[in-house]
Amino acid sequence: MDYDVALYGTNEVPPEMIELRAGPVSATFDSGQLRWIKIGGVEVIRAIAFLVRDRNWSTPATLVTNLDLKQGDDAFTLEFDARCPTIDGDFTWRGSFTGDSYGTLTCNGFGHPEEDFLTGRTGFVILHPLKGMIGEMLSIEHTDGSVDRTLMPEAIDPMQMFFDIRAMTHEPLPGLRATIRMEGDVWESEDHRNWTDASLKTYCRPLALPWPYKIAKNEVVRQSVTLTFEGQMPSAIDQPDKVIVKGGDTRGTMPSIGLSVLPEDAVEAACHCQLLKATSIKLLNCRLDLRNNYWQDAIAPYGALLKGTGASLVLEVILTGTGDPVAELANVATKVGIAGLMPAGVVVTPPQDLVSYPPGKPFPEGVPTYAAIAAAARAAFPNARIGGGMLANFTELNRKRPPDGVFDFIVHATAAMVHAADDRSVMETLESIGHIIRSTKLLIGDAPYRIGPSHIGNSFNPYGAQVTPNPDNRRMTMARMEPRHRALFGAAWTLGFLSQIADGELEAATVASPVGEFGVIYTKQPHNQPWYDSAQPPAAVYPVFHVISGIAKGAGKPRIAVRSFDPARVRALGWIDGNLAHIWLANLTAGPLKIDLDLLGMKSAHMAVLDAASMQTATRDPAFMDRMSLTPTGTLTLDGFGTAHIVLEKTQ
Repeated sequence: MDYDVALYGTNEVPPEMIELRAGPVSATFDSGQLRWIKIGGVEVIRAIAFLVRDRNWSTPATLVTNLDLKQGDDAFTLEFDARCPTIDGDFTWRGSFTGDSYGTLTCNGFGHPEEDFLTGRTGFVILHPLKGMIGEMLSIEHTDGSVDRTLMPEAIDPMQMFFDIRAMTHEPLPGLRATIRMEGDVWESEDHRNWTDASLKTYCRPLALPWPYKIAKNEVVRQSVTLTFEGQMPSAIDQPDKVIVKGGDTRGTMPSIGLSVLPEDAVEAACHCQLLKATSIKLLNCRLDLRNNYWQDAIAPYGALLKGTGASLVLEVILTGTGDPVAELANVATKVGIAGLMPAGVVVTPPQDLVSYPPGKPFPEGVPTYAAIAAAARAAFPNARIGGGMLANFTELNRKRPPDGVFDFIVHATAAMVHAADDRSVMETLESIGHIIRSTKLLIGDAPYRIGPSHIGNSFNPYGAQVTPNPDNRRMTMARMEPRHRALFGAAWTLGFLSQIADGELEAATVASPVGEFGVIYTKQPHNQPWYDSAQPPAAVYPVFHVISGIAKGAGKPRIAVRSFDPARVRALGWIDGNLAHIWLANLTAGPLKIDLDLLGMKSAHMAVLDAASMQTATRDPAFMDRMSLTPTGTLTLDGFGTAHIVLEKTQ
């Protein structure tokens, strides 16, 4: 198996990254962006990027040519040409980025389309890291020269936080001020955590203006961004070469894990009941979309799937949006009842809630209230728990909040590729999940809370007409088919996601599907799946199968408060089962990583590791992670995107 395919599920070569230095400041040049700008080892700005959003809010890759870099000992000059291909044609631009010995960074970009061009936004976007910004004071300079001092909120703001911005200043380190200044348009800020991005965003062109909008043929867009520092400059700090993971006391219980079954996959999924039963999943979220005239055809295979796995049914019903919810849900209940299905939970949504309503866009009139939908669902399914919230992203839940006491549990979905599709940005979305959980709990109080269906890829596109087609296994925003899901990357990301769910003490999480684009079981698909489609002997499962299967077995067990001292590189979770402790670890980076384990004096450790060396065996053996070998405790090395299952016996 090709190493890149094992790690990423695709042969697509990611763009080269160039490390840059300007005095005490370090940065990385990546596809026309300056990223991970640090001083003294502290991240100050996550990205300065000249980006193009197409009319569906997808972000095309920036193709860089004619790169000219002059890197000195403490300064650099970098110039390049860039092209952003979209469904409406190309936008071409010229970049000039410089850094001087004082740490000042200047980014200039100007460009134009060759034909009239529709865009959601074109121009510089600044991403701010969460650490060092959330809960801290900063200064906002407006276009009229006035300055406000304000606090960056802990809770995720559903609307824009700051308007009419010319510059922003904060203190990344005590006594050191960093100011970022934008010219060429008007900027405002929003909380990127809404979309599961691990950043705050300052962007050009206010959302109050119409979008998509037209940039005329040869119309020039010209902007600049400058980052300066004032105060005591620190020296560089190297990153530690290993990560400490420490076990804590037991706290709460492990969540139930579910899979999402889509109607188009129901028949194929029902063919794999024995394999799915072995995963110990507790829930199957089965969707019925009443806008499809053939929605009832999925009920029989759903029944076979539930009978074969023993999982509980959570029925997801998308209403037509034009009919009476009482009559529509009564019809669903009748057909489901005839098939002998008894949902443990029912989530009902009008199709209007699958669409984004950004600031300035009013909610449509005539949509049934949440109270009316809940009442109709209770009448149709009197023995089921009725869930409310969103089948779309947390963003929409945050903007359209269900009233207290109406639903038995609250749910929302997430996706990891709304704004960026590169490997590091997708993995960084895990940082935002804890923020989303805390903000949701502020919204819903003590109501039971579930997340999902959640994937790296996108089930819906609330922001445009469609999800992005991805027939060539590329890294693409707003895509449904995501090649990394079926690779080691997807297994590590899923473990990291579930570690956040466990730490947040949620009731349940639904991740992945039995088969299909989000599947855990390998099946032939309309798109090419490198290695899998030609493997002999054939593969049975994807790496993510082992993570979900292993962690699902912990449902309801006492959770161990396992702490990673560097959660950007290692995620961990664990639980107690009798006299055994189960610990799962994931390396979230592409290279090997040393991990020091401090697990409460436990002994007799057995371990199984899923990595590039073992992946082919693991995809053919669904019980691979249960076949463990004795290993010394203390320090282990996990290769890129590797996961480990460790079982330890408690000392008496």
